[in-house]
Amino acid sequence: MKKRFLFAILLQFATVTVFAQSEKLPRIAIAGLGIESSTFSPAQSTEEAFHARTGDSIFSRYPFMTAGSNERTRAEWVPILVGKSLPGGIVTREAYESLTGQILKMLEENGPYDGLFFDIHGAMSVVGLDDPEGDLIKRIREVIGTEPLISTSMDLHGNVSERLAKHSDLITCYRMAPHEDANESRQRAVDNLLDRLESGKGKPKYKAYVPVPILLPGEMTSTRIEPGKSLYAEVPNVANQEGVIDAAIWIGYAWADEPRNHAVVMVTGDDKEKVENGAERLAESFWDVRESFEFVAPVAPLNESLDMALASDKKPFMISDMGDNPTAGGAGDVTWTLAKILARPEFKSEQGPSLIYASLPGPQLIKEAVKVGVGGKVSAPVGAEVDDRFAPPIPLSGTVEAIKQGDVDAETEVVVKVGSVHVIVTKKRKPYHHTSDFTDLGLQPKKSDIIVVKIGYLVPELYDMRGDWIMALTPGGVDQDLQRLGYKRIKRPMFPLDKDMKEPDLSAKMIPASDTL
Repeated sequence: MKKRFLFAILLQFATVTVFAQSEKLPRIAIAGLGIESSTFSPAQSTEEAFHARTGDSIFSRYPFMTAGSNERTRAEWVPILVGKSLPGGIVTREAYESLTGQILKMLEENGPYDGLFFDIHGAMSVVGLDDPEGDLIKRIREVIGTEPLISTSMDLHGNVSERLAKHSDLITCYRMAPHEDANESRQRAVDNLLDRLESGKGKPKYKAYVPVPILLPGEMTSTRIEPGKSLYAEVPNVANQEGVIDAAIWIGYAWADEPRNHAVVMVTGDDKEKVENGAERLAESFWDVRESFEFVAPVAPLNESLDMALASDKKPFMISDMGDNPTAGGAGDVTWTLAKILARPEFKSEQGPSLIYASLPGPQLIKEAVKVGVGGKVSAPVGAEVDDRFAPPIPLSGTVEAIKQGDVDAETEVVVKVGSVHVIVTKKRKPYHHTSDFTDLGLQPKKSDIIVVKIGYLVPELYDMRGDWIMALTPGGVDQDLQRLGYKRIKRPMFPLDKDMKEPDLSAKMIPASDTL
């Protein structure tokens, strides 16, 4: 009796084991290129800027994909190539074709696939090529076929062309600006993909697409304040319905001049009525509040901003040097603002109000600073090697107070004291977003009277640090005065460029499934 019972148990275990082994995990590739690139800047972005990762090194980009994590164990992952660049100028055609060629070659060598996690930003511009993300996904489809599910993850400041929408099966974007939910959004894109593969439901039955003729800068559409806060609060109400997979609103990218640059709403799912109605509801909500968007902080010309900072007892007083913001696509080397600061008499003496300026590239000064070391005197030009339209290079003379080498973006950073101003000079451009970006250079940002940063809206650490804050209307490749940019190719009419435009048709367009193209 005992032998028979033991045999039955062993037989059952063997059956379960064989069954488990026969259930293959889905094979999912990971690939993508991400950059926000301004066509109004003379800068160009090269392949090096993307810091492309291949193979298992890609997993470290995603906190939810650590070894043993839920997502990691639910699929056989095939990490191909993911390249992410700091925002910058238009991408050279050579860089785009090289990176795209590598992705396509590796996809071909490692197939077949059940799915692909397409991790992009959505605002890449390439010399001589419209809609690069749409081009890339189309070329990926030519390699992997139309059957695999592609789940596309994007920044809400990206652009969704119909071509990108057609070749994506699942698509989502951030719901917060600043992007505190970036990893959460990427995880949602991965989970949506895994859920559809595991359930056998496959491609969604419906994809509703609504172009919204609005083009606004991110500094006017932050979800920290109204109406962006309430607008994006509506997204989960649509996305969480039975029969809906996801919903998203893209603000779009204001500093590129292509027909695809405008806002978009997309909803995906299996319930046609909920998908269609949800997309139209979100689009109409966006249109209805268009006149209510305003800058997330007070704005003023630079001199007025400096006057306010000097008169304030709230420290540190933050000034956003918006026009050359490298995290929106500015060249990052416009010298106009620093030249105005150094010309002010208040900052001529070492005993003047303390001001930190972050930052300007100056490879020649970096070389001199490394030679003389901390405490030495340097004199060399900085800035305006790329964008000299508004001011020439600054002949900067001062004392070297810090040198830091090995930064992933800047490579080498130097602090030069000029009067009461601490100027951060870099070998290559770098955004300054974290307290440690300053303290690692021996600076005390919280004790400084004024901090001027090349940025638009303040990212969380700077926002929390501020005593007060104003956004300065400065010139550059991401000028906040869109009327001055001189668009030639975007679709018109477009709000706010054409304020008296007629009510647009916000009916949802149903995008065909990728395997029917």
